[in-house]
Amino acid sequence: MTNRTDKLNAEFKRYIAELLTKKVKDPRITEMFTVLDVDCDRELSTAKVYISIYSTDSDRAAQTFIAIRDSEAFIRREISKSMHIRKVPKFDFILDTSMSYGQKINEILNAIKTDDDN
Repeated sequence: MTNRTDKLNAEFKRYIAELLTKKVKDPRITEMFTVLDVDCDRELSTAKVYISIYSTDSDRAAQTFIAIRDSEAFIRREISKSMHIRKVPKFDFILDTSMSYGQKINEILNAIKTDDDN
């Protein structure tokens, strides 16, 4: 990665998080979420946007993610207005499930510890 790409990734991450929390008015976004990372390719044609959603309700989390994904065109438009770059990449939103995976591992480890204690 180049220094320029790293800076753009950080800027995209900041802008996307701000737009999703303040400007996107989709009623399906009901759950808390975080923009974890943005990974833009060198040509600025596509960028992977990793989103983590914090929710105990999987249906509401799924609806929140769909709403975020559906706001891609709006986000691109807004970023092209505010950032002075020639080309705004197509954003590919990816749901990051590492937190739920880690939680599941913790539950398994706790179950094993409980079995060992008995």
